[in-house]
Amino acid sequence: MKIKQFEDKNLSHYSYAIISNGEMALVDPSRNPKAYYDLAKDQKVKITTVIETHPHADFVSSHKEIHETTGATLYVSQLLDAEYEHQTFDEGDAIVLGNITLKALNTPGHSPDSISIVAINESGKEIAVFSGDTLFIGDCGRPDLREQAGAITASREELAKQMYHSLRIKLMTLPDDVLLFPAHGAGSLCGKGLSEQKSSSIGAEKISNWSLQNMTEKDFVDELLSDQPFIPKYFTFNVGLNKKGALKYETSVSKVRRREPVKCEGCARALNPDILIIDSRPQAVFKKSHLKNSINLMNDLRFETWLGSIVAPNEKFYLLAENDLVLSELIDRSAKIGYESQIEMAFVLHYGDTEMNFFDTASLKNNQDAFSIIDIRHHSEAKVNRIFADTIHIPLHELRERTAELPTHKPILVHCAGGYRSAAGSSIIKAAMKDNIEVFDLSEAVKSFQK
Repeated sequence: MKIKQFEDKNLSHYSYAIISNGEMALVDPSRNPKAYYDLAKDQKVKITTVIETHPHADFVSSHKEIHETTGATLYVSQLLDAEYEHQTFDEGDAIVLGNITLKALNTPGHSPDSISIVAINESGKEIAVFSGDTLFIGDCGRPDLREQAGAITASREELAKQMYHSLRIKLMTLPDDVLLFPAHGAGSLCGKGLSEQKSSSIGAEKISNWSLQNMTEKDFVDELLSDQPFIPKYFTFNVGLNKKGALKYETSVSKVRRREPVKCEGCARALNPDILIIDSRPQAVFKKSHLKNSINLMNDLRFETWLGSIVAPNEKFYLLAENDLVLSELIDRSAKIGYESQIEMAFVLHYGDTEMNFFDTASLKNNQDAFSIIDIRHHSEAKVNRIFADTIHIPLHELRERTAELPTHKPILVHCAGGYRSAAGSSIIKAAMKDNIEVFDLSEAVKSFQK
């Protein structure tokens, strides 16, 4: 048996290929299936099986496409109520893959329809468990994403209780030497304290993972529900899309490939003013020249997450980039969360009719009261470390809906923790304010004010 782990660093997502005797099974595949096809060709094996541990909230899976392209059988829990051709895979069910067996465990907690998959070798020994979003390295899955999504909904309290028992009855009872392969690592919003490690073992997690320690159900639930990260707008949308099955990747993204650069004022005026503009260029370039009412969401590691946090599902947007290479990459990355069909037009920008003044930090050090300071960090960040004494706190993912709450009697200064989010936040506020209201981005200079 061979196990190949694939990592999508942008979404902190792990998917897996399991190979035995000429057959390959895929677990929780990413939107673009090319890497799996390439591996099958290289290893001279046939993709026969695709398994989804649950309908994912944070990325779009290629499970349906792989099934339609290769003829592989698609397995999911009966509780998922999938809308595509599939076979159910629940407790007591097993799949023979070459010389090994893949066994299903129902492990609700992150979602009511979550399963984990145990790989058993030809000698009958349990070798590995693919835990989806149930058990992570250093943490377990958050229980608050299925209160309004999926075929089965459940309260966060109910799911947290189910997680407590799934971990203890289903996963902790596996042998200590069973290898642990989760669907996510550090940086994922599907948990709050995931490790940088890419794999572990049940025995190691029993020692180090807080969620597997000896505690009452109440204490576990209280801890699990506390300080979970925010929920991006696109999460519920992705659950529904994965339940239905997404369009074929290349067919879908090819519809929004490169258009002609916008070089002139006339071209810019031809754009629909009611459609949101996402400008991914570096903030220094954006501030010097951009299209009015643009949001500066830079090409960064977490572009997908912030795109799906600021832009609502089914909301059309223009996607702008500094060159063709970046534009193509960002179209692909938008597709990871199912947003490619929302791109009204994607193009390279060579023109701008609006500028945004750069901020002089000396003016802030001399007189903080001269500005309305807007803190757009997460609630947990603002609670732990308050950078300025007098601020208005509105997290970035809520900002577009809450700009009416902002005062307008003095200049507005936006800050985050390092400069990336404040570029987006200040541009959101600038687009919402009248032209006579000055809006500044503290950017990376915020670091000089942190204790």
